[in-house]
Amino acid sequence: MNARLGISALKHSADWLTVVFFLIAGLAARAGDLPPEPSAVPKRILFFSKCNEYEDAMVRRTDGRLSPAEAIVSEIGKQNRLQITFSKDGSLFTPEKIARFNAFCFFTSGDVTQQGGDGNPPMTPAGKAALLAAIREGKGFVGIHSAAATFNSGAQGVDPYVQMLGGELRVRVRGMEPAHQIVTDTHFPGMDAFPVDFTPVEEWYALKNFSPDLHVLLVQDTGSMVRGSYYAPDYPATWAHRYGQGRVFYTSLGHQREVWLSPAFEALLTGGLRWAAGDIQADVSPNMDKVTPSAKGH
Repeated sequence: MNARLGISALKHSADWLTVVFFLIAGLAARAGDLPPEPSAVPKRILFFSKCNEYEDAMVRRTDGRLSPAEAIVSEIGKQNRLQITFSKDGSLFTPEKIARFNAFCFFTSGDVTQQGGDGNPPMTPAGKAALLAAIREGKGFVGIHSAAATFNSGAQGVDPYVQMLGGELRVRVRGMEPAHQIVTDTHFPGMDAFPVDFTPVEEWYALKNFSPDLHVLLVQDTGSMVRGSYYAPDYPATWAHRYGQGRVFYTSLGHQREVWLSPAFEALLTGGLRWAAGDIQADVSPNMDKVTPSAKGH
């Protein structure tokens, strides 16, 4: 079966076991897109999805099974020699346990140093500081969608986590709508075949407090949106940058199931995970002044 047709047919299916079956087939069919480089030891990534605010359906577990996002990332890991650990337990963030991983992937929301309503153990303030220090010293980080709605800034100034991530949520668009993503780099891993007409229907974030050193991969084309004036100028929607010696990747995409099932998002996330984990290299020279010059004040 054609992998793209298989994925398209699954968009209306509620059976996630079927989704994963076809994803495995699709990933195998496209395994040559980003071939893993030989490595004596697979890179280890912690996928953390504690949500102290609204928990997206993509990271919601049912009957003890992995969430839809976790199932997809698990298959990406198997195809790319990435060893993925999945958890919603914030107590894992101790210096000793942080040292076991090459990178961390967050699909989180809210202040996860608080207990929250999800019942999962919180990260301690010391654990947060240890994580940021580890990334600054050379670990990797991947943020998906609501990772930008985590540890948001307040009267005390820009939160250290936001400084690491490279930006944060300003406001959500109410409701879903299509928005064109402008490709600004076709050389970053996973971006070589990214469709120039990629215009998914998503829950869009307006973002702020951008780090000036961002290497922007996708720009939010606000002129393509019905609610474009809600956002004002075009702004970075997906990026990579260095945080000290560490590697940080973020994409605002990831709320909608259909986005997760698209080959474009799969390739983008695979590239981000592999680069953040140090499995492959990429030029992430700052380009924000060139591709989103009007976004600085937002």
